[in-house]
Amino acid sequence: MDQPQTEQPPRRTRFAAYACGVVAYNLAVILWGAYVRASVSGNGCGSHWPLCNGEVIPAAPQLKTLIEFTHRLTSGLSVVLLVVLAVWAWRVYPKGHRVRRAALWSVFFIFTEALLGAGLVLFEYVAQDASVGRALFMSVHLVNTFVLLAVLALTAWWAAGGPRVRLGGQGTVPHLFALGLAGTLVLAVSGAVTALGDTLFPARTLAEGMSRDFSPAAHFLLRLRVLHPALALAVGCYVVLTASYVSNFLRPAARVRRLTGVLVVVFLLQLCAGLLNLYLLAPVWLQLTHLLLADLLWLALVLTAAAALAQPSAQPAQVEPVGLRPAAEL
Repeated sequence: MDQPQTEQPPRRTRFAAYACGVVAYNLAVILWGAYVRASVSGNGCGSHWPLCNGEVIPAAPQLKTLIEFTHRLTSGLSVVLLVVLAVWAWRVYPKGHRVRRAALWSVFFIFTEALLGAGLVLFEYVAQDASVGRALFMSVHLVNTFVLLAVLALTAWWAAGGPRVRLGGQGTVPHLFALGLAGTLVLAVSGAVTALGDTLFPARTLAEGMSRDFSPAAHFLLRLRVLHPALALAVGCYVVLTASYVSNFLRPAARVRRLTGVLVVVFLLQLCAGLLNLYLLAPVWLQLTHLLLADLLWLALVLTAAAALAQPSAQPAQVEPVGLRPAAEL
């Protein structure tokens, strides 16, 4: 059973609410970044960074310039919010506390996020560019984004009273979740590459899209696109089955079961959104919905793993039969 939680001081309660708000805000920033790619507006500020077309505030901007410039503004605000998060954690929590460390790591990853975003612009991996370099850069950017989300979620989770994660003496549970987390990152990367292919090589019909995907002369983005549905099904089923097995047999705590339930629901919604995305030929609104569900699935998995790894093993220790103990020990 879950351990009862002691009431937190008001300042820590306010910090936890702020941390949750930062997570939600960063989800919105990520979705707007995806809209920049889907609307082919990544070159809206030219190849300039941090300036936009050589100006601090662009004069007489086009629509794509407004879209890209808005993304830069919201991303910059995210940096400010995370710095505030780290400073606040430093003041509220003692030295060595897990919330302090997680908040500091979030600042590190928001700066690497900004540098990777700048690299996409400066190397001109935007708009209609369909190079291998862009696919690789986007993949690294995506992994950094997911790690940032994970650290932010853990900051909010621990600030709200979530228990410390323990890796020692947990048997196979850490390995099971590590494989699920790694697989989900690979799946997310394949989804980003698929979305790029949908943007750069749109199809008029489902049949036309499938015939182009399987053509020997197809662009590498189209050939990679066919792998995503199979990978999504395989990774999704593994994650759901693993979390269900752990929550029912290895770590049967109420909190782990609740989070597993959320994970299962999000996976089913994501599966439906993926099928609909394929059928409707990836309209922008559905691409954004699909990405949001992917982010929520990742967060649900991270928190399920954190909750499971905070619980002691459900396997009882082996006790030597009384009749076999020496008389001096009885």
